Amino acid sequence: MELTAVAQLRRMVLEHLSRYTWNDVLIDHVYDILQEVQDDTPRYRCCVYKERAVLKNRIDMALGQECKENIIEASKKTMHEPERKDLPLIDVLPAACDQCPIDAYYVTDVCRHCIAHKCMNNCPKKAISLVQDRAFIDRNKCIECGKCKQVCPYGAIIEIHRPCVRACALGAISIGSDRKAVIDHEKCVACGACRNACPFGAIDERSNIVRVITAIKDNRHVVALVAPSIVGQYGLKITMGQIYSALKKAGFADVVEVGIGADITAVKEAKEYIEKVPAEQKFMTSSCCPAFVKLVKTQIPQAAAYVSETDSPMISTGRYVKSRKPSAITVFIGPCIAKKNEAREHSDVIDYVLTFEELQCMLEGRDIRFADQPVGAYEREASKLGLGFPLTAGVTAAVNDTVAALGGNVRLAHYASGLDNCKKSVEDAAAGKLDCSYLEGMACPNGCLDGPGTVGDFRVTKVALNRYAEAAPNQQTTDGDHVK
Repeated sequence: MELTAVAQLRRMVLEHLSRYTWNDVLIDHVYDILQEVQDDTPRYRCCVYKERAVLKNRIDMALGQECKENIIEASKKTMHEPERKDLPLIDVLPAACDQCPIDAYYVTDVCRHCIAHKCMNNCPKKAISLVQDRAFIDRNKCIECGKCKQVCPYGAIIEIHRPCVRACALGAISIGSDRKAVIDHEKCVACGACRNACPFGAIDERSNIVRVITAIKDNRHVVALVAPSIVGQYGLKITMGQIYSALKKAGFADVVEVGIGADITAVKEAKEYIEKVPAEQKFMTSSCCPAFVKLVKTQIPQAAAYVSETDSPMISTGRYVKSRKPSAITVFIGPCIAKKNEAREHSDVIDYVLTFEELQCMLEGRDIRFADQPVGAYEREASKLGLGFPLTAGVTAAVNDTVAALGGNVRLAHYASGLDNCKKSVEDAAAGKLDCSYLEGMACPNGCLDGPGTVGDFRVTKVALNRYAEAAPNQQTTDGDHVK
């Protein structure tokens, strides 16, 4: 992921919160962040008071609280009260939203004040006139049909959309009467695209980083469930052994590869496919991406029955760990924000979710760096197919091979990434316009390797994960059952 000033600010807040929590001084020192993260000279906003207001919003979000909270009170609640699951994971920081211009069509300086006046002649509402020899759009009359843009011979009229609105493929973001962004949380699938798109960092996610550290410091049996896409996130030279060592040094009682859960998911989903397709339904979709699943169930209800009922790898791994130690605190570590919503829905098996970005900040808060850890041996627990889930059509490959191993056949598979592509593919499949018997959907355009919570370039992580998976055994292990 590109390291922008927005990302740097977010990470600085998370790192400071982590350091104070590790040192047992969070409540006493949380206000110091206002001085430590930003200096007395405004760098991004109109004045230092505005910057402090925005920074308080960021701290509240990082603490998992409401943006209106006093940050000391927010710290106390985070340290001593359960997670506020009634609060949305993705939210607009009220002090940060810059109230971007929302006029859809704008006449630029390229306008040559020609005499043909095609923009005026083609406007159905007569919203365009000449003012000082230049076209002018009357916002009270304009219906944003776009005809003026289409006919201008100089291309002098441009269409403008807010970055957050443009990034949301599901139309979950609108502009309120105060010209600030508003998220429709019924439509939102927590994919994180808007968060990454906003150039002012006015949209952020809530975090449980403080609660995870607190659980470790309370000597709870905290288990890290590590997604396969962690390989290569922190650099090609960082080995899985070093990642394992860093997590153990931070206080995690155990580290479990979610590739194990992927193996379990592949076997169960393959059996479900053999049972249902085509006997009960014409096709089946994957279920491992929570943003994709919510998209189908909320916006394509006619296709909801086609979604696999098999648990995702995260949930399967959580069940695997909890079955062996019910008191364990399970912390999924991955590239995805939407997994936080999925964890809320399965709180019996997943306690917390951290992104790769949050993990990095959590470790840096204790001065633990992956590169400093010994390059010890690390035994892969998952199969090549399970570790390959985050790769392009990785779920499809695993289900395909497993169905074949069980004596079945996936007649025709289809892969879609990006919510717009996913939506069209599922709609077409449900309507009979797309011939497929298995459809894998991933919300992120480049799949899990390029999720909103990543810290590495997805091209680098793809190379690293491919190498790592190639060295793993082909055999899948699922609670003692083997599929060869």
